[in-house]
Parts: sequence; C-alpha cells; structure tokens
Amino acid sequence: MPVTGRSHDRRAVVLCCLVFLLYAASAFAAELPEGFVYLDEIAPTVAQEVRYYGEDNFVGARVDGYLAPRIIAARQVAEGLKTVQAELKPFGLGLKVFDAYRPQRAVDHFVRWARDLDDTKTKAKYYPDVPKSKLFEQDYIASRSGHSRGAAVDLTIVSLDDGAELDMGSGFDFFGPISWPDTDAINAQQRANRLLLRRLMLGHGFAPYPREWWHFSLKDEPFPDTYFDFPIQ
Repeated sequence: MPVTGRSHDRRAVVLCCLVFLLYAASAFAAELPEGFVYLDEIAPTVAQEVRYYGEDNFVGARVDGYLAPRIIAARQVAEGLKTVQAELKPFGLGLKVFDAYRPQRAVDHFVRWARDLDDTKTKAKYYPDVPKSKLFEQDYIASRSGHSRGAAVDLTIVSLDDGAELDMGSGFDFFGPISWPDTDAINAQQRANRLLLRRLMLGHGFAPYPREWWHFSLKDEPFPDTYFDFPIQ
C-alpha cells in the first residue's frame, strides 16, 4: 500500500520530536553546576590532555567519572588560566592542562587502586622508587582532593609551534622526590622551566603543592567545603 501524504507527515513529525528529545537530553546531561565551566569555552587555546580519560595514567585504566576528554573547572580557575595563557603567548608558549575538576568517585577509584597492592602494572613508569604501600603515607594519594572542590589544576607549559612540553625534569603524576618543586635533582634548565610555571601561577592567585610541580590550587576557593561528584561528560 502506498504511503499517504498524511502518514508521511506524521512520520516526519515523530522524527523531529525524537531528534529534539535527544538534543535536549544531551544538553541536560552536559549542564554543569553553577560556578563551573568547560575550560575550552573560556580559554579555547589552552591545550588539554585528559590523562584520566585514557589508560596512560598511574591507575592504568580510564578513571571513574571521566566520560569525556574535557576539562571542567571552577570559573575562577578557568579565568586565571586564560590570563596565564595570554602572558605566555608572546613568547611562543602556552599551557597544557592534564586535569582540573575531579569527581569524588575518581578520587575513590584512586584510593581503591592504592589499596590493591597486587596491582603494580604501572609501577615502572609512575612510581618506580616508592613502595605502593607508602603512597598514602607520603601524601601521593588521599581520600579527599582540592580537585573535587573545583579549585585545583594540573598543568605544564608547551611550545605553541609543535605542542612539545617544556622539560620539567619529571613527567606528570610521577610519584617521587624528583617531582617535588624544591628538588635539587634536576638541571638548571628544568629548574628554570618549573620556576616560570610557578611564578605565573602564583601571580594569578594560585598556590603550589610541595609534592607535585604540576599541581596548583586557588588561594581563594569558591567552594572550600564542598566535594562534588558530578561526572565529566
């Protein structure tokens, strides 16, 4: 039986309704709590490498809560990074962000991983000289994180020409004294690169962390007592 014009119109209306509902559901799913933003909407030229969305991280797997390779942060963090990016640009340099807001479920994933002493597949790359049983004691893993308050960011400096990271003496998320900002186990150029990042971040309201050269937190946090758990999507 041939399709009538009326039947065709009904199908077109149904299809349009389905498309609208899918779009609306997607927009709702991506809505962020007030005060949070996607970094690429505030500072689109800042490079992103969301390590916890993939498997190249100390856990060796995608981390709970990372459903998309995007960086979310408190608006003040994103605005600060935008300003730092602008200061670096005339020198052919820019920022690369590895992580900012981190769901509490991701922190819980880190804790479970750290307690599983039999899982050491990433030890050679990420913590060769630190016993996994000591990661809590030495403050590399904790059950609470400023990242979950939206106030912390992990980042480095890159060349705008080719995206190459400046040599900081150790890689992101390497657990060991060589990653401490005040280590004397790095050369002069590596120390200068770390100092550049540190001075820029300090100049825009961020404070460093004594165990990780890449980690900085807002001095004036917008949510100092709230640990969020919405997923990154």
